[in-house]
Amino acid sequence: MNDLNHATPAPANDTQVRRRSLLAGCSAHAVHDGLTDVIYVLLPLWQAQFALSYGQIGLLRGVYSAMMAGFQLLASRAARRWGRERLLVGGTALAGLAYLLAGQATGLAVLLLALALGGLGASTQHPLASSMITDTHEAGGGVKEALAQYNFAGDIGKTLVPGLVGLLLAVASWRASVTLVGLLGLGCAVLLWWLMPSRDSTLAMQGKAPKAANGHGSLSGLWALIITGTLDSAVRMGFLTFLPFLLKAKGAGSVGIGLALTLLFIGGAFGKLFCGYLGARIGMMKTVWITESSTACLIVLAVFLPYGGLMLMLPLLGLVLNGTSSVLYGAVPDLAAAGKREQAFSLFYTGTIGGGALAPVLAGLLSDASSVMVAIMVLAALLLLTLPLSWYVQRGLHVEGG
Repeated sequence: MNDLNHATPAPANDTQVRRRSLLAGCSAHAVHDGLTDVIYVLLPLWQAQFALSYGQIGLLRGVYSAMMAGFQLLASRAARRWGRERLLVGGTALAGLAYLLAGQATGLAVLLLALALGGLGASTQHPLASSMITDTHEAGGGVKEALAQYNFAGDIGKTLVPGLVGLLLAVASWRASVTLVGLLGLGCAVLLWWLMPSRDSTLAMQGKAPKAANGHGSLSGLWALIITGTLDSAVRMGFLTFLPFLLKAKGAGSVGIGLALTLLFIGGAFGKLFCGYLGARIGMMKTVWITESSTACLIVLAVFLPYGGLMLMLPLLGLVLNGTSSVLYGAVPDLAAAGKREQAFSLFYTGTIGGGALAPVLAGLLSDASSVMVAIMVLAALLLLTLPLSWYVQRGLHVEGG
């Protein structure tokens, strides 16, 4: 048995393995997404503290996402050699240590180093946790439901961590707040070390999966899905990076920005569940068309609404902004070839997080050249490209479904 999982009962029955893998994956997703999205609350404070331009703000957000995206495939390959458990625990600990370093930052260089290390640690979570859940749930069915819960947990982390830090900033310095975020990451690493099922247990569950579950996949459909997810993520990350500055221009303070992000992410969490059910009922393509066109319209509306109206609209915007990804995630196992599921998840997350890394940098440069409002409206226009792409993904799903 893997020495990182000595706390796991042996032999573990199937129900225990499924429960522990889902709980571990959901915990990792919640904390990692919380650590990733709390950056949005901190960016205006760092701008004021270190006199940063919008381009530098985009670079800070982009370097975290770039490291997270760039090492997805390496994380999945390294997991085969050193074990999924070791890598996920180590990556979570590194993300926590990165925030401890950020709490001591004296300038842009240290912040960039800290966020680069945080992104490197975060690169382990998505491909390893999602493939672990898929492997342990396929034998008994319910993979899509388990992945929906996993995605929902990520949005819970996005809701709670930035919201709590926004409230904490009213009574504590940003350095103290960032240090507590780092301790949260270290605590999650300890939890995962205790909670994750052993490698042998996971492999045993994977071996019980019905052969019919391992299809031939659709390579063209998978690539169309990756491009769709990349555009969706690019717009989402770009918008989230500059939403605090849009709110600041409308009169919001640190507490107001934290509250706004909480409202947005609450809507996003319910969007993951709602759009998952909607996708199962009317299909992936129709769901994407509804959510992406609605997102584009609401982003444009956010630019022109006054502060109060924007705050009221944020839960609905969050619902459609985040809801699309739930439908896209669920299509990855259907389009992946036999034995290539972990690689397919890695490719998908590399594309989506890579788009999320590049968009804030480009949007920041555009904001410096024109304004934040113009950059946000350009992001909204990009979403329209996902509509024809989703049709191509649907064709791939039909081919795979036979």
